[in-house]
Amino acid sequence: MSGRKDFLSQQAPENYVAGLGRGATGFTTRSDLGPAREGPSEDQIKEALAKRAAQLGAPTPSAYGAVEKKEEEDEDERFQDPENEVGLFANGAYDRDDDEADRIYQDIDERMDRRRKARREAREKQERDDYEAKNPKIQQQFADLKRSLGSITDEQWQNIPEVGDLTGKNRRTKQNSKQRFYAVPDSVIAGARNTTEFDTNVTDEGQQNGSGSDNVDGTMTNFADIGAARDKVLQVNLDKAAMGSSDANSGSASTIDPKGYLTSLAKTDLRSRDYDIGDVKRVESLLQSVIKTNSRHPPGYIALARLHELAGKPVKARDVMSQCCALNPHSEDAWLENIRLNEGHNAKVIAAAAVKENEKSIRLWTRATELETDPHSKKRVLRRALDLLPKSVVLWKQLVQLSQDESEARLLLSKACSEIPASIELHLALARIVETVDDARKVLNTCRRANPKNAEVWIAATRLEEQVKSKNTSNIMKRAVMSLANENAMLKREEWIEHAEKCEEEGAVLTGQSIIQETLSYGLDEDDDRKKLFMEDAQASISRGRYAIARAIYAYILRIWPTSKSAWEASANLEKVHGKREDLWNVLEKAVEAVPQADDLWIQYANEKYQSGDVDGARIVLGKAFNQSPSENIYLEAINLEAKNGQIDQARELLQQARQEAGTDRVWIKSVAFARTHPEPNETNSSTALDLVNQALQLYPSQWKLWAQKGQIYTALALLPQAREAYTTGTRANPKSITLWLLLAHLEEQLAGSLVKARSVLDRAKAQNPKTARLWLESVRLERRAGNLAAAKNLMARALQPGECHKSGILWSERIWHLEPRTQRKPLSLEAVKVVESDPTLFVTVARVFWAERKLEKAVTWFEKAILLDSDDGDTWAWYWKFLSMHGGEGKKEDVLEKLRLAEPRHGEVWAGVRKGVGREGWGVKKVLEEVVKGLE
Repeated sequence: MSGRKDFLSQQAPENYVAGLGRGATGFTTRSDLGPAREGPSEDQIKEALAKRAAQLGAPTPSAYGAVEKKEEEDEDERFQDPENEVGLFANGAYDRDDDEADRIYQDIDERMDRRRKARREAREKQERDDYEAKNPKIQQQFADLKRSLGSITDEQWQNIPEVGDLTGKNRRTKQNSKQRFYAVPDSVIAGARNTTEFDTNVTDEGQQNGSGSDNVDGTMTNFADIGAARDKVLQVNLDKAAMGSSDANSGSASTIDPKGYLTSLAKTDLRSRDYDIGDVKRVESLLQSVIKTNSRHPPGYIALARLHELAGKPVKARDVMSQCCALNPHSEDAWLENIRLNEGHNAKVIAAAAVKENEKSIRLWTRATELETDPHSKKRVLRRALDLLPKSVVLWKQLVQLSQDESEARLLLSKACSEIPASIELHLALARIVETVDDARKVLNTCRRANPKNAEVWIAATRLEEQVKSKNTSNIMKRAVMSLANENAMLKREEWIEHAEKCEEEGAVLTGQSIIQETLSYGLDEDDDRKKLFMEDAQASISRGRYAIARAIYAYILRIWPTSKSAWEASANLEKVHGKREDLWNVLEKAVEAVPQADDLWIQYANEKYQSGDVDGARIVLGKAFNQSPSENIYLEAINLEAKNGQIDQARELLQQARQEAGTDRVWIKSVAFARTHPEPNETNSSTALDLVNQALQLYPSQWKLWAQKGQIYTALALLPQAREAYTTGTRANPKSITLWLLLAHLEEQLAGSLVKARSVLDRAKAQNPKTARLWLESVRLERRAGNLAAAKNLMARALQPGECHKSGILWSERIWHLEPRTQRKPLSLEAVKVVESDPTLFVTVARVFWAERKLEKAVTWFEKAILLDSDDGDTWAWYWKFLSMHGGEGKKEDVLEKLRLAEPRHGEVWAGVRKGVGREGWGVKKVLEEVVKGLE
C-alpha cells in the first residue's frame, strides 16, 4: 500500500487560494499567521550589536548601529564665514559718505545691467526659439490635422463610431436591459383615460369645471403680465448693476458706507425717474441710525441731506445740515454742503458763520468769495482771508486775477512774493508783468536764492534772455547745471529732455536747445554707448513732434562725433521730412565737408539738387564728388543724371571712362543694362550688350547678375537654348544665387512643356540652398499653375515644418490665399501672425482678408503696419494703393503717393520687375505704381 496521501488529504501549496480559477479572491486570517510574538527589547538589540562588534573587532555601536562619538566642545568659530561681517558695524553711524557710496554702487549695477540687457534678451529669445523649434507643443504638432477637420463632411461625422465599453459582458447587460418589461399600475392607466374627458359639472363657486386654465378662486393666469413683470425686474437689476449699487442701497445690509452712498446719489437723479418710496424709507432709517450712533460724523449727515434733497424734501435737508453744523462746527464738508443747499442771503450768512468757526479754511474762504456777485465784494472777502492766511498761494492768485489794472496786479504779486518767498509760481507771474527786463531778472534772482534746488527758475531765466534776444542763454544753463549739481538737485536726463520739449511747445526753441546742449550727457560715462542712446532720444523726440529738440540732439552728436555718417544721414533725413529744402542743403553741404569719402551723402546731395530742378547744381555736386572720391557710386550717379536728362552720348562716355578707371562688377552690370535700354544706332540684335556681358564674365565669372543679364538677352532674342545654357552655367558658377535658379526653372517650364525638368531644377536648387523660402514658394506655385493642388499642399506642409521655413511670411501668405478655403483664411492668418510675428507680406495678406470681409478700418490698420515695417517693399504700397482706389478718398491717395515718393521703394516681387524693365527708365513713381497694380495677383 502506497504511503502517499490522496489529493484531498495533501497539504495545500503555498499561496494557494481556493476557487481562484473561478474568479474567487483570497483573504488571510490570524489563524493563517499564527500567534503574535513580541519583538526583541532594546537591551537585547544592544547586546546583539555588541557581540557582533566584538567578533568583527570594531568599536561598540549604539542601539541603532551608529558608532558612539565622544562629546566634543562646540567650536562654532571654526565654521564661521570670514567673509560674513554681520554685526561688525552694527553700532556704526550711517553718514553721507555711506549714502553716496551706496548710490554709486547702485548706479554701476544699473549701468552694467543696461549694457548687457540687449544681448541677454537676444540670447534668451534665440534659446527660446530654438527650444520651441526642437520641442514643439502637441497643439502645434496636430494643428494641421485639426484644421483638416474643417473639410470633413456631415456624412463622415456621422460615421465616426462612439467611444464606449464594447466588452462582451457589458454588451450583453445592455441588450438584456432593453428587453425587460415592467408592469404599469392601474392608476397610470386610469389617469391616461381621464385626460381626454370633459366634465360639465358646476362647482360650488359657480364656475364651470372644465379643462381651462382658470383657478379655483376665479382668477385667471396671465402669462403676458408675468413675462412683462420679469422683464421689468431684470431691467431694474441691470440698472442697479450699471449704477454700481451695493447691498446697502437696496436695504439688505445692516451698515452702509456714507461716502459710497454720496457717490451713487451724485450719479443718480431720482427725480427724473420712478423710484420705490419704500427703498427711500429704508435708506433713511439706516442713515438715521448712523447719525444717532455717531453724531460727530458729518458724512452721515451729508448723505441723509442729499437723500432728502433728491427725494424732493429740501427743507428737511437744510434742517439736517443745520443740525450737523451745530454739532460739528469745524467740519469743512458740513459747512460747504450747508452753503450749497441754501441760496442768496442765507448762503452768505452761513458762509460768514463757517469762516468764523474755521478761519484757516481756504476752501470756505474760496466758497464765500464765489457767493459774492461784484468784484469789489470779492476783493474785500479775499483781503480779509489773506489777513488770516497770508501764506496761501491760492488766495493770492484769486485776488490777482480779480485785479483789472496791471499796476495793481504787480503790487499784489510783489506783496505775495514777499509773504511767500518759496512760491515759484508767484515769482514767475511777477516776472512776466514787471515793467523792465532788469526788474524781471531781479525777481528771478530773488526766487532762485529762495529756491536753490529748483530747475524751473533757471529755465525761466533762460527763457527771459531768449525773449530779449540775448546770446546769454547757454551761459545761464551752464550756471544752472553747476548750481543744481552743487545742491545735489540735478534732474535726470529724461526730465531735462521733457523740459526742453515743453519749451519748444511754448515757443522757446533756443531755451530748449540750450537745455539739450548742457544736460544731454549728464550722468553718462565715456564707456557707455552714448551715441546709440542719443540717437534713440532724437528718434523719440521726432515721434512726439518735437523736431527742434531732435535737431539740437543731432547737433550735439555731430559736435562730439563730427565724422559719423549715420548721424549726418539721420539729420539730413529729419530736414528732408520735417524741414525746409534750404536747411536740408545746408546739412548735406556740412556733411560732405565733414565726411568727404561718404558716397551716399554726395549722391543724396546731388539727388536733392536734381529733384528741386537744379540740374546744373547736381552736376557741380557730382564734380566735387569726383575730386574727393572718384568711386563707382559717383560714376553711376553721374551716368543716371545724364541719362535722365537725355544726354545719352555723355552717359555712354562716362560708362566707358568708369570701366577703365573703376571697372567694378557694378559698373559692368550698369554698362550692360544701359546698352540694352539704349542700343547703338542701327543696332537690332543687342550685339553691344552681348559683347559687354561676355567681357564682364571674363573678369567676374561668379557674378550672378551678369549671367542673368546674358540669359535675359538671349530670351529677348527668342534664343531659348542659349538662354538655358547661360542660366545653367551661372548656377554652376554661383550655386547660391536664388534668382538664377528661379530664372532657369521658369525657362524649363516654358521650353519642355512639362514640369519634370522644372521640378528637377528646383530640387537641385533646394539641395544647394536649404531652408530657402523663395525656392519652396516657387515649387508650390509650379504645382499650382499645373493644377496639382494636392501636390502643392504637400510641398507647403513640408516647407512649413519646424526647422525648415515655418517663419516665412511669403509661404504663409501663399497658403492662406491660394491653398486654403475662404472660411479658413482668418483663423489661419491668426496662427500665422503668432508664428511669424513681423512680416510685411503676411501683414498685407491679413489686410486683404479683412478687405474681403468688408472690415475696411482693420484693413487700413494692417496695410499701414506693413508699410511701417518695411517701406522699401513696393508691392505693399501697390496693394494699399489698389485698396484706396476702391475705398479711399483723393486726399488719402495723395498723402500715400507723397509718402511713396519719399520712401522710394526698390524691392518687391512685382515692383522690381516693373521698375527695372527695359524701356521704363524714365517712368515716374505713379506710373510704375499703376503698372504694378495691374500685375498683382
